[in-house]
Parts: sequence; C-alpha cells; structure tokens
Amino acid sequence: MEVLLIDPLVPEALQWLQDRHEVTFRPELGDDPIELRKATYKTRAIVLPPHVIVSQEFLNFSPKLELVARMQISSDNTDLDACAKRNVRVVQARSATVRSNAEYLLYGLLMLYRRGMVSALLGRKISQVRMGRELCGSTVGLLGLAPVAHTLAPMLMGLGVRLVGYDPAVHHAAPIWDKLGVEPVSLHELLGRSDAVSLQVVYASRFKGWLNERVLNHCKPGQLWVGVSRSSLFEPEALALALTDGRIDACLLDGASPTFAAEGTPLYGVPNLHLTPRLGSHTREAKLRASIDPKRDWSSQIDLTIRLYLETLAANPLLLRALFVEILALGPAGLVARRLAMERLAGVLLAAAANHRSTPIPQWLATGLIGGINEMVLQHIEQDQIAHLPRLSNQAAAFMKNALQTRVMEPT
Repeated sequence: MEVLLIDPLVPEALQWLQDRHEVTFRPELGDDPIELRKATYKTRAIVLPPHVIVSQEFLNFSPKLELVARMQISSDNTDLDACAKRNVRVVQARSATVRSNAEYLLYGLLMLYRRGMVSALLGRKISQVRMGRELCGSTVGLLGLAPVAHTLAPMLMGLGVRLVGYDPAVHHAAPIWDKLGVEPVSLHELLGRSDAVSLQVVYASRFKGWLNERVLNHCKPGQLWVGVSRSSLFEPEALALALTDGRIDACLLDGASPTFAAEGTPLYGVPNLHLTPRLGSHTREAKLRASIDPKRDWSSQIDLTIRLYLETLAANPLLLRALFVEILALGPAGLVARRLAMERLAGVLLAAAANHRSTPIPQWLATGLIGGINEMVLQHIEQDQIAHLPRLSNQAAAFMKNALQTRVMEPT
C-alpha cells in the first residue's frame, strides 16, 4: 500500500514500514494545508501529526483515503463520525503514549510548582523570580483514572505526594483505588483538598463543558492544573474566570483545540493559561511503541526493543546512574520504582513472546531475563563503559531469544 508519512517516525520504525509498503515522507505538508490537500487527493493511507485536523472538509479532498494513522491516543483532532461514514479506518496508539503522557504531567506539575526556574532560564534576576513550592507533602488530585493515571500515581507517591482521586466511571469501592494508593473522594472534595489537579479523564460527548463554574467554584484557592484530556471538558468562560480570580493559579494543558484560546474567546490572552501542541506523546520511545505492529515477527521485535533500551540508557548517563545506582539510596521506594520499570520492559517481552510460543512464558521468567540484561548494564557502569552499551544489543537479544525457545518449567 502507498503510505503518505507526514509525522516523522524513529529510524527503526520507518525502516520497518518501508520494508512492507511504498512510503512517501513529506513532513513539510503538515504546515502547508494547500499542498496537503493536493497530496492527499490520491492517497490511500496517511500518518498524521497531532496538529493536522481530520475533518469532513479534509475527507472531501481525500476521496481515495482508506486509513488515517496517529501516533498518539487522543482523537480530539479527528472527526471519527465522518471517518466512519466514509469507511476510513482510524488507527491510534492506545497504550504506546501512556508513559510519555505521565511524564509530561509530572514535568508540568514540577514546572508549575517551581516556575522560578523558568524565569531564571529566561534571564530574570533573583529578585524577580517567584518563590517555588515542593511537591513532597502536597496533595494532588487525580481527576480521571485513565491508564495515564496508573503510571503517574506511583511516580507521585515516590516523591511523597498525597493522592486523592475521582473518576465518574469508577466506583469509589473499586479495588483499583487501593492498588494505586489513591484515596477516592467526591469531585467537590477533590477540588477542595488538592493543591494541584492532574486531568486525564477519558472523554465522552456527555462530558462537554463538564468543568463549569458550578464545579470550578469548589477549587482550593491558588490551585494548579495540568492535563492531557480534551480541552472541551472545560467551559471556557468558567476556566477564564477561575484563572483570573485566584482559584486557579496556573493551568497547563496539552493538545487543546486550536479554537480553545483563540482570539475572540474568553481564554484569549489569559497569562496563566499555558497550552502545548500535544507534546505529551512526542517522545522517541512513544513513537517507537506506537509504530510497532503486534503481528510483526517476534525476533525482530525483540531486537528492536533491546536496541532502543540500551541506546536510551547510553544517551542518558545521568539517568542511567540514577536508575541503576543512586535509586537504591531511596530504600524501599527506590526498589519499588526499579521493579516497576523492570516489569514494564518485561511486559514488552511477554507481548513479543506471545507471537512466537503456543504457551505463554511466566512473568517471573520475563523479569529474570530483564534482570540478566541489567546485570550487563551494571558491569558497563562499573567499568565506565556506558557509551559502549549499544554494542550489547545483539548479545542481549540472542540471550532472550534462546531463553524463549526452551521449554519452561514452573518452579516448585
């Protein structure tokens, strides 16, 4: 199939796509609507960046279009009803961007708590720099239990944050609250107790304008907001009022609708509203996960995963030492964080193995294999050979694949 690629992919994913399809890479079309219309007129499949809107008008200029692919989970930039009527398939990365969005929310909270750092980077004098606050000991409200919240919660707990939460679709007695370490409360209580709110509600049409004046009136004064959900959850007039009367001190939203704070709207020019163009999912790792086809052969999937893992560690030596050496100084909390990271990588291994084995491999084996690779990483740290980590890729991948090809005996 001919594929028009406008959203850049990491090299490994691009190579995989080119091996199977005829790919035309035209990233410049994302910022040129007229040329984009010309290019899509005969296109059957297209991979689009977040800022390109797929509307009825877009489809009218794409009569042969059969498939639209997105490297992020949000669908607020795609008219799903119009695509369904035209029988245009929409492919999205349902879980690939969870980790990246969780890190974006964590970064957003840290940035809003310590806005003086941004001021200093912009060259302002210390007398002009706003005094910051610490996340540790504060209360953060998780508004919505989308998968992003499942990843964000342990990050915040590791920093000493108290968590309260509300989700209109999750009962307060559901076991997931205890599993995540989040105290379930009512919406009004969450707003009244939280120093900051993280918004990751799974959107449905009935939630349009849900966060209105009646709801936001319960905000604790000086509250901070970060979010990766649809901006249409907010009633613009209510958010503008809350941002100007002190209830909400600052608000950072990712991927808001282009018209959300456009000229002529209540939010236009509000100085403490900060919008980013869907940067939460804009990471190398998220794009790679989003582009991996679960039907691809298991061997190359493992090769790709291990190579990316080791290349990422080698490219971030400070992060590498923090994860493998200094995290142990945190005691039990550090060990939990390290175990969770290993389990996530083991999950990729389990998914790849499912395409190869008639019987699944146990979690303990997958985690053990990751532990073996991490021992190789530790040896390189001890020998001050971090830059050489990518050279382990073939050896580590072969180690994994050999283990997957043997008969597994459950421990007694």
